[in-house]
Amino acid sequence: MSADVARRIALGAQGFAEPRPAGAPTRRHLRKVLSRIRLLQLDSVNVAVRAHYMPLFSRLGSYEPALVDDAAWAHSARRPRLLVEYWAHEASLVPVEDWPLFHSGAKRQGWWRNYATVAEASPGLVDDVLAVVRESGPMGAGAIEKALSGGGPRAKDHWGWNWSEVKQVCEYLFGAGVLTTGTRRGFERHYDLAERVLPPDVLARRVPADEGARELVARAATALGVATEPDLRDYYRLAPARSRQAVAELVDAGVLEPVEVRGWNAPAYRHVEARVPRVVAGRALLCPFDPLIWERARTERIFDFFYRIEIYVPAPKRVHGYYVFPFLLDGRLVGRVDLKADRAAGVLRVQSAFSEPTADVGRVAVELAAELRHMADWLELDDVVVAPRGDLAPALSAVVR
Repeated sequence: MSADVARRIALGAQGFAEPRPAGAPTRRHLRKVLSRIRLLQLDSVNVAVRAHYMPLFSRLGSYEPALVDDAAWAHSARRPRLLVEYWAHEASLVPVEDWPLFHSGAKRQGWWRNYATVAEASPGLVDDVLAVVRESGPMGAGAIEKALSGGGPRAKDHWGWNWSEVKQVCEYLFGAGVLTTGTRRGFERHYDLAERVLPPDVLARRVPADEGARELVARAATALGVATEPDLRDYYRLAPARSRQAVAELVDAGVLEPVEVRGWNAPAYRHVEARVPRVVAGRALLCPFDPLIWERARTERIFDFFYRIEIYVPAPKRVHGYYVFPFLLDGRLVGRVDLKADRAAGVLRVQSAFSEPTADVGRVAVELAAELRHMADWLELDDVVVAPRGDLAPALSAVVR
């Protein structure tokens, strides 16, 4: 297939080939997006908007953030919890029914495995943490520690993250699936027992590691449409050998079809249910943690768009800005803007704006201005202010007013 067909397949798989809802998005729309992208990545950066809210806005337009909050951190008989937190691509919200796949052994243990030594050395502390959460949860690590210490101050023995042994034990138990996030307060994770958060049938399901890997790769293939094996592997951060085996088994089962994409330097696989949209129209701002673009080599391969997150780069060395959103227009990445929600001033600040070399700057500026206005309204900000940095800034500033 041509690279253009592969690009349209990828965009269709991610939900960008359909128009946004005419009315206010509902839980039904949320379910549809989740059936495509399978997860929402979490990230602590809040300079513009938290990462787990933005992919829905990119696909659905303005919606109530409570739609995500209720799906992730609330439960009732009428509106059961849809999402649960776990380490998927990175820290993510994943469908509740996918929980057993992440505890099947298909994924390698994450960084939290390093805290096993703390848990093993302090089994009494593990028991105490679980007892506090069982009695009082959901609770943040600081509240758990305070309860265990009787309310006294704790010593700050470590520089940097300064995570106490209690926090390390909580993260270890979170990784092991004993604890999960019951709710969040001000983005602080409040731990609760997994048995109180997840349905009994989900907790009881046992999945062999090979089956778990196949199911995760199949979900990645649904989300990506057409992808190389490393693309599929990266979606849930599987081990290379495990991913390659799962891909081979899914090809044998007829779930994946090997394809050659002109211009790609590696074999590719198409999910047999992936469709080729005739056209991809519309516009969207993409946060750095959107699954359409989070694998940078894939983004460059599909869109000819070189993109890096520069939040960890010293300010004088940044090329495009601190928290840069690529701009998708009619299926192409045509520009990028460094955004900041200045809530005190009530404005969405465009701290830089750059166009791609072949972009129609005039049209990009008009469409981008409209989408920035839409985003500002969604964030309940009164205005959009464009700083004079980047080749797109003059044209954008002229039309954003």
